[in-house]
Amino acid sequence: MRPISLTLKGFRGIRDGLGRDVIELDFERLAGDAQLIAIVGKNGRGKTTVMDNMTPFPTMPSRAGADGLGGFSYYDQVCLPESIKDLVWEHGGERYRSQMVFRLNGKKKTEAFLHIRRGDSWQPMRLGDGTVSDGKVDTYVQCVEQILGSPETFFTSVFAVQGRRQLSAYKNAEIKTLLADLLGLDEIRALGAKALETAKLLKAGLAAVRQERAGLKAEVEQVVRELAQLGNTGGRIAAAENAKAAGQAALDRAKEELARHAAKRDVAVQTEARRTQVSEERRSVIEAAKGALHALDAQDRREGERLEQLTRRISQRAEDERKRRKGLDEQRARWEATLKIGDAIQWASRRVGRAQSVVTKREERVVGLRRGAERLEKLRADSKLARERIAAIEREAGQASLRAQELTRRFGLTVEVPCAGTDLQGHCKLLSDARAAQSLKPSADAQIARLQEAQANAAHELRDIEAQGRDLTAVPAKLNEAEASLKRSRERLARVSPWAARQGELAQAREMLAEIVRQIESLPPHEGEENADERAERGAIVATRHAIAAQREGEAKRQRDSLQHLDAAIAALPPPFDVSQIERAQRGVEQAQRALVATEAAYVKALRDQQAGEELQRRKATIGERLAALDTRTRRIEDQVSVWLLFAKCMSNDGLIALSIDDSGPTLSRLANDLLLACYGPRFTVSLKTLVETAKGEAREGFDIVVHDAESGEAKSVTQTSAGERVWINEALTRAIALYLTQNSGRHYETLFSDEADGPLDPERKRMFMAMKREVLRIGDYAQEFFVSQTPELAAMADAVIDLEAFRNEPQADSSKLP
Repeated sequence: MRPISLTLKGFRGIRDGLGRDVIELDFERLAGDAQLIAIVGKNGRGKTTVMDNMTPFPTMPSRAGADGLGGFSYYDQVCLPESIKDLVWEHGGERYRSQMVFRLNGKKKTEAFLHIRRGDSWQPMRLGDGTVSDGKVDTYVQCVEQILGSPETFFTSVFAVQGRRQLSAYKNAEIKTLLADLLGLDEIRALGAKALETAKLLKAGLAAVRQERAGLKAEVEQVVRELAQLGNTGGRIAAAENAKAAGQAALDRAKEELARHAAKRDVAVQTEARRTQVSEERRSVIEAAKGALHALDAQDRREGERLEQLTRRISQRAEDERKRRKGLDEQRARWEATLKIGDAIQWASRRVGRAQSVVTKREERVVGLRRGAERLEKLRADSKLARERIAAIEREAGQASLRAQELTRRFGLTVEVPCAGTDLQGHCKLLSDARAAQSLKPSADAQIARLQEAQANAAHELRDIEAQGRDLTAVPAKLNEAEASLKRSRERLARVSPWAARQGELAQAREMLAEIVRQIESLPPHEGEENADERAERGAIVATRHAIAAQREGEAKRQRDSLQHLDAAIAALPPPFDVSQIERAQRGVEQAQRALVATEAAYVKALRDQQAGEELQRRKATIGERLAALDTRTRRIEDQVSVWLLFAKCMSNDGLIALSIDDSGPTLSRLANDLLLACYGPRFTVSLKTLVETAKGEAREGFDIVVHDAESGEAKSVTQTSAGERVWINEALTRAIALYLTQNSGRHYETLFSDEADGPLDPERKRMFMAMKREVLRIGDYAQEFFVSQTPELAAMADAVIDLEAFRNEPQADSSKLP
């Protein structure tokens, strides 16, 4: 696999590091035929982002973790609504193009396409089984893995992820899975998986058989419990037959007793008919007497209601007369009181006209005085305005006087200026100013004269106003006195007006008082006394109620006589038949029948239990035969499970795969030691161990890298070496795996990748590290290696350098031209 060109659009690492949304890298132009190509730039320039996207696998291994195989999402690494990764690469003599589109606008969506070059066009990749790269991520991954193999092998042997785990940190299962993939032991692992699956299926079938056996065992136990519950069915049948015979005899006796009581009941039927007839006559007599008494009671109630109505009418009439007398007395008292104040009303009627005329005159006086007071207030306001105007004129006159004095002073300078009468007088500003003052002085004098005249006019106007105000000085006091007099007159008018208004009541009082006296005299002298009609009505009601009482007594006597005669006839009859005897006899028959039915049911149940017991015995024998067959089948399946589990163990990482890895261990160790010898000298050699010793001194399956130090003569695990030593020993082993993969698996990658793997090395070891890279390229027949390093000396030792600083702040590519 060799990258040809790479275009990234919308990746955060490129935007943050280079300040651009799109970067295009043509590796054929930038690297040419160089073997070691360094990708350099300052921290954060996007070197790792470029390196991670130089493979067609849909991941960025340095971001994914777990040595590039952990969980990863491109959406965390892109920033545009539509981001693109476009990689052109070669492998096995074919040229491929990987295109991945990541959309963030609305629903997140990823499209992945793999095309192969056919002539001058790109065609979708199609596998032998018919799988086509149609834009789905799943089909894209299948196509890439079919071409390049598993990502686990690729990122372990070819691509050195930044911060990846060293081989010494791999667990036993992980390293064996990796080496099995390198050795092409997938078929053995597949056979082991099939064997294990077969064992699982056999275990599932065994569980079903055991479950079936458990069900049959539970069924046998249930049959035994049911047989125990049935007990001695023969004895139960004999006892049921005896109980059935006894029940039949008891039923016959109960039926005979019922027949005797039925005969007695037939004899008593005629007696009961006569008893019923007499009882019916007695009831009729009682009902008739009740009806007659009820009618008499209703008539008596009606007469009582008439008497109550009469009493209420008399009481209501007496109450009406009392109320009328009381109302007339009150009216009489009220009119008599009006006549008593007649003199006062007459006096008020004579005074009200005079009081009204006084109020009118005083109101007119108050109106005149108010107009005088308003005139006085206006004069005072005019006086204030005149004084303010005089003060303003005096201020303006003072300013005009000062201005006239200033002009006089300036004009006097015309005779004092030295240049007067000389050739310089036309150019002297002081002389010009003095002459200008001469022209302004007449206007200043005129202004002073005008202001003096205005002041005299304002003073004359003020004297006229003050003269008019002196004539109105007493008006406010007179107004107050007139308003007080008006108030007293209005109060006096208010007191006599109500009395004068009652003048008409006097004549009305005299007329109404005579009428009231006449009505009082027409009232009856005694309240509540009955008249003749009322006395006659009361007598009739009392007589009727006495007659009703006599009729009630006669009806009660006739009822008593009839009832005594009928009771004597009933007493002469024989006593009635006791029906409870028949009921008791019937209950005895029913109980005997139920007892007989119960004994018959017990007999039938005993017969059925006997038959069920025989059926349970046959069923128990059948289940026993099935259990014996299941036990035989279970033993056979258990034997097969053991065989397949043993076969799966042999085909697993701890079986043939472990033996194959043991066989490949010397080859891997030799390749790693050749690299160490060529680059670092003969000090260190390594060996691989697939059996490790436990704390008890026992050997178990495992994995360890043993480092032999020629200087100290010691052999120790790589985990006990220094950090720098572990780096280049791990790098030697990793590159040895890549070489082994090229030599034995038939899958050859032309390009290696490593991202800042030289961090812990000292300067001397860094140079040796570069020498090992060239040795790996030579031995493995690799075309090139791309590596990222922060060490300038290593970058200088590279055959070509891709400096990302050169791509910073360059004009962005036109994204519309991207495929």
